Amino acid sequence: MSDFQPADSFRSPRFAQPATFMRLPQTRDYAQLDVALLGIPFDGGTSYRPGPRFGPRDIRQHSSLIRPYNPSLKVSPFEVVRVADVGDVDVNPVNIEDTYGRVERAVGDILAANVIPVCVGGDHSLSLPILRAVAAQHGPVGMVHIDSHQDMWEEYFGNKYFHGTPFRRAIEEKLLDTRRVVQIGIRGPVYAETDFDFGRKHGVRTITAEQVAHEGLAWVKEQILTLRRGPVYVSFDIDGVDPAFAPGTGTPEVGGLTSREALELVRALVGVQLVGADVVEVSPPYDHAGITSMLAANILFEMLSVIAATRLQTQETKPHKGKA
Repeated sequence: MSDFQPADSFRSPRFAQPATFMRLPQTRDYAQLDVALLGIPFDGGTSYRPGPRFGPRDIRQHSSLIRPYNPSLKVSPFEVVRVADVGDVDVNPVNIEDTYGRVERAVGDILAANVIPVCVGGDHSLSLPILRAVAAQHGPVGMVHIDSHQDMWEEYFGNKYFHGTPFRRAIEEKLLDTRRVVQIGIRGPVYAETDFDFGRKHGVRTITAEQVAHEGLAWVKEQILTLRRGPVYVSFDIDGVDPAFAPGTGTPEVGGLTSREALELVRALVGVQLVGADVVEVSPPYDHAGITSMLAANILFEMLSVIAATRLQTQETKPHKGKA
């Protein structure tokens, strides 16, 4: 059995010991790992309600209840992949571009060790430096982006970098293979119909929250399965979920996904070659009873389970070489 297992809750109560993600070991020896949980406590890119800088710490705290077996995917992820909490990036809280450099280097170090980075924000502006590091390793990648907003605006108060611009910049920098990008849960008022022009121009597939409701999850899952060819990045903005289920976020939009739908959409990624992921925009000061952080922690657990289930699936389908 791997040394990288959550603490045994029959021997150590869940509220004891330092609050690492799911009470996993903490290390920065990436050579030992398959997946690294990396916190990025930065919210200098927010435009309305702040607080996501406290997200990684709060999500870790609320992850302690999660048990290690996933009955939906029938996998114990920590018996398949070696996962550890590798701590946080020491961000520059007053300089977004300096923070970008720090994040890109930290994620690049993880990828250089052939480890999958699963990042915990922080605000959504952080997806850009993560994608810079991912694309430097894998080339332009596909993306599943669950969110209420496209995050493809041009600028904000003259600034090119904030949490509403990361995927416009990522497309401009050729970090994404736009033929394999799907955005799910988009909804709510915008400034004008032209706000959608950039995504349309570049062939980004957009599935609105209304389409999820009318077409059903089975149809949405079919759209995700078209991304199976090649590496894929997953970005999950917690405001993709309705504020009834995830109130602790900076720019809430009504009419979103339920928590159950969110978990099912992540599980639909089994079989996709995930090369990196993030969960962002959890703002604990606006949370109630920790329900948003608890949901984010469970989404992260589902991502780890997807990576493990995909690995098992790949092993099962590999042809066995016979003896000569």
